[in-house]
Amino acid sequence: MNVRRPIRKVLVANRGEIAVRVMRTCREMGIQTVAVYSDADRGSLHVRFADEAVRIGPSPSRESYLVIDRIIGAAKATDADAVHPGYGFLSEKPDFARALEAENIAFIGPRAESMDAMGVKTTARKNMQAAGVPTVPGSAAAIPDEKEAKAFADEMGYPVMIKAAAGGGGKGMKKCERGEDFGAMWQSARREAGGAFGDDRLYVERFLDKPRHVEIQVFADEHGNCVHLGERECSVQRRQQKVIEESPSCILDEDMRTSMGEVAVRAARAVNYRGAGTVEFLVDAKRNFYFLEMNTRLQVEHPVTELVSGLDLVRMQILVARGEELHLAQDQVVRRGHAIEARVYAEDPARGFMPSPGRISYLRVPSGPGVRDDSGVYTGWVVPQFYDPMISKLLAWAPTREQAIERLRRALGEYTVHGISVNLHYLERVLDHPAFRSGEYDTGFCAKYANDLIVKPDPQYQGVALIAAAVVAFERDHDEAEAFNARARAAHASRSSWQLVGRARALRARSTARVRGIR
Repeated sequence: MNVRRPIRKVLVANRGEIAVRVMRTCREMGIQTVAVYSDADRGSLHVRFADEAVRIGPSPSRESYLVIDRIIGAAKATDADAVHPGYGFLSEKPDFARALEAENIAFIGPRAESMDAMGVKTTARKNMQAAGVPTVPGSAAAIPDEKEAKAFADEMGYPVMIKAAAGGGGKGMKKCERGEDFGAMWQSARREAGGAFGDDRLYVERFLDKPRHVEIQVFADEHGNCVHLGERECSVQRRQQKVIEESPSCILDEDMRTSMGEVAVRAARAVNYRGAGTVEFLVDAKRNFYFLEMNTRLQVEHPVTELVSGLDLVRMQILVARGEELHLAQDQVVRRGHAIEARVYAEDPARGFMPSPGRISYLRVPSGPGVRDDSGVYTGWVVPQFYDPMISKLLAWAPTREQAIERLRRALGEYTVHGISVNLHYLERVLDHPAFRSGEYDTGFCAKYANDLIVKPDPQYQGVALIAAAVVAFERDHDEAEAFNARARAAHASRSSWQLVGRARALRARSTARVRGIR
């Protein structure tokens, strides 16, 4: 029996741009929001944006954002009746969904059983094979023994992919070209998977030559309705991490789109899915497609689908979590134009994409027709070293792919960030590259054209650059110190000590009323 659940206050169990994104829709729906934050995120934009904020622990995510008891404690302390997990962190943890259910707090996401069915890749492969969904040839289950795994790979033929059974995002994934390299790669993948997911199980899969990564957005409710909202092309990847996403895909025609969409809906129905989910496929050179995995959450790149469909996926998530019916038939899904997204990272491509934490001393965000920037930072914010370095998702929409690329290219040119290194020039070079412009690219694009995409500084100027950077940093710190001292002198000159003490007490009282801390 389906039960309507009131949702009046949502705790967003995440940080950064996705937390702000969820809070914006909640505000439009008249729903109050609660932010959670670690010590590193005390001054974060999502904390400022929420109606209430709760400290949940030290900076490392394992001591804050990944601690289920602290998230639930924050929800209970603020009387939140629902939790939106965003993506990453606890978003695909069935134990988290079950713990919320035990406290009668709605989880704005799929059922725990659906996450169980899709959370481990080998289990997901079995479920999809049973549902008649095509999968990449490979081992039916995780292989516990290296020797057994190598024998399987030898029989199937190289190259092969060694993959972590749990998790995703390219962690614990290795391409093995030759049998003599298998042992070293197996052990490396096992260490990486164990460190990333606490689960070092691996399986072996056939490597597809020049594959494209195409995913289908699905949406389902508790009343038996399930639709797909079209595809996103995500083949521009660096080390299995997506860099550029676009919709529609250049490789799909309407027949193939319909076929992939029907298979994705079948996959969702097979695990009794609810809410927003993404079924990911690999497409080979002959345009055969194979199930890769299902992400049982809202995707990072969901705004691409929002721009071409005109739908608010977060609003739809909340309505479905309330128990409402999805009033959208498949023939009512209308896609128009072309959307493209670039992920802006605080990193230095010229230095091996090394993360670049630090203070943003100046920020100018692009705007104009058809441009959308989903961001979680501001001028003066210190990008912490503890989390993923993505600071923004910049999107453009236009009637055609060519116009969308030019619009995003223009927007990247307007984007200005000082104080940290960012990958803006790298993104510009991706958009300018002939292989990308032609649409004839695959998941090997970034590796194949690395020399075209990364411009390394001339060694003869590196010393000058270091000196200049040191001078700029000194002047910035000096100016900030002078400005602070000037404000302090002015404040003391215009107010008595009693006034200053009284103002401090008032500020503390307001802060205590709004922000609660959980130790």
